[in-house]
Amino acid sequence: MNEMPIHEWEPSEVQEKLAQGEIRIIDVREDEEWESGHISEAKHIPLGTLPERYKELNLDQRTVIVCRSGARSGRACEYLAELGYEVINMTGGMLNWQGDVQYGK
Repeated sequence: MNEMPIHEWEPSEVQEKLAQGEIRIIDVREDEEWESGHISEAKHIPLGTLPERYKELNLDQRTVIVCRSGARSGRACEYLAELGYEVINMTGGMLNWQGDVQYGK
């Protein structure tokens, strides 16, 4: 199997690309984490549900994966890259996010 390198972006780069409308964001944290603050444009797909829900993603759109610190999103990126998705891991996760945050569901 070919190992595709997983691209990583700093939160500031994600913010810039989001403002330009160039990317989609998927947050793979658990429900409680999502409700405690998430990027308003993000779609919530907890990591454990990714095998059932990955088809909700667009194969033709660059997608940034976000978690709390970057570890779970890294695993999600590896999984999705193997399925042919163009994914980017946001380094440092929500701990390093400086942009707007939405609370609740």
